[in-house]
Amino acid sequence: MSNESFDLVVRGLRQESSSVMSLELALPDGRALPQWQPGAHLDIVLPSGLVRQYSLCSDPGDLRRYRLAVLRETNGRGGSEEIHSQTRLGTKLTARGPRNHFKIEDGAAHYLLVAGGIGVTPILAMARQLVAAGKSTKLVYCGSSRQTMAFIDEVQEIMGDSLAVYPKDERGRADLLTEIKDAPAGTAVYACGPERLLADLQQITMDTLGAGAFHAEHFAAATPPASTTGTTDTATDAPFEIELRQSGCTLTVPSEKSVLDVVLEVNPSFMSSCEEGFCGTCETKVLEGEVEHRDTILSEKERAKNDTMFICVSRSKCPKLVLDA
Repeated sequence: MSNESFDLVVRGLRQESSSVMSLELALPDGRALPQWQPGAHLDIVLPSGLVRQYSLCSDPGDLRRYRLAVLRETNGRGGSEEIHSQTRLGTKLTARGPRNHFKIEDGAAHYLLVAGGIGVTPILAMARQLVAAGKSTKLVYCGSSRQTMAFIDEVQEIMGDSLAVYPKDERGRADLLTEIKDAPAGTAVYACGPERLLADLQQITMDTLGAGAFHAEHFAAATPPASTTGTTDTATDAPFEIELRQSGCTLTVPSEKSVLDVVLEVNPSFMSSCEEGFCGTCETKVLEGEVEHRDTILSEKERAKNDTMFICVSRSKCPKLVLDA
């Protein structure tokens, strides 16, 4: 993962479905782009200053270009509408990354990939890599209709008979319970899509295959945000100190403010986006102290390492945290 920003130029635009547009991005001088693995995304700084996250869905082996896909959400937070209405060939965008909290773990006997709507973007890259490596893989792709489902022909070409497509207007909702029960022993489930889909799939997977088999990327905050203590009642949050090692200052985080709020007071250019613990933009390295994680990104194993936190939602379990910021 890189924390440095760099400029990209839009070299290609394509309508992938009735509401999804893909962008091909390259460095202005045509040099090779930073390497990435399936599940990675970029932080994109739009001309308006908004910061949004988009999964990479091109071939990781092709470092001449990155491909992103953006769902136009007329009632969203404004980022997708800006891209659809204002992006042209030659538009310059600032990026940071790639960063990856949705990596494929080796060792599964079988991989069940589940994509809901625009959640197909990271799943597409995963499918391409797993099939190329000869791994036993099935992909379940859900959407409201074929017209809204981006990359459906590309997914079909990659997966062949190992693809199950569920357009809701044709087949209704996917039978996730049957898909999980029919999966071979040792299956790992990787999913991305709407929160309802992920919540249902997580419960079914836990009941059938065990909690360790489920892996997901969220496009919105879970409700309530996850917490290692099981509490999300911010009214009882205790104040604590943070030492920003790079900035050389020590600050107090009161109960009514987040770590991000306090950091922005001394560093207004610190990058953030969702402020709900699911996008990963505000990830900060932890040098000392114990974190109370409230994000929906890190696995329990990653939380136990205690070496990183998402400062928009997570807090401290101890009187003082030392951060690499």
